[in-house]
Amino acid sequence: MRKSTIAVALLALFSSGLVFGTEKSGTGKRIVSPPGTKPGGNYSQGILTGDTLYISGQGGEDAAGKIPSDFDAEVKQSLENIGAILKAAGMSPADVVSVQVYLTDASKFQRMNTVYTGYFKDPRPTRTTVVVAALVGPGNIEITVTARK
Repeated sequence: MRKSTIAVALLALFSSGLVFGTEKSGTGKRIVSPPGTKPGGNYSQGILTGDTLYISGQGGEDAAGKIPSDFDAEVKQSLENIGAILKAAGMSPADVVSVQVYLTDASKFQRMNTVYTGYFKDPRPTRTTVVVAALVGPGNIEITVTARK
């Protein structure tokens, strides 16, 4: 390929967002959202800075905004929501280094842990689990993660 062709191809990749995505000018931060979701509102689903991805707390809502009545299914959906953001950043659960779990009922810890250990394989990320009186949104669980490529 000629140098001018390579330069045009690189320029097209950079400007399309396929290489770096949408970055707030000069901040080194890129908002990461799964395809089909609308970035915006009062928070970002994910922020990629350098090789590190910070994912906001994800509850068990599906794409239609419904929360499963079964707690195990709610935990699974929360993890699938995280997985979609990881995938949008070119990452996987294997890249997660730290997890924070917020539960509204301590008696459901073991059920959460069973679903969790099926999702995160060894070596599992560090984890903090906190029991809270209530979450801001509906549901019984919210999970936030930090991942690094």
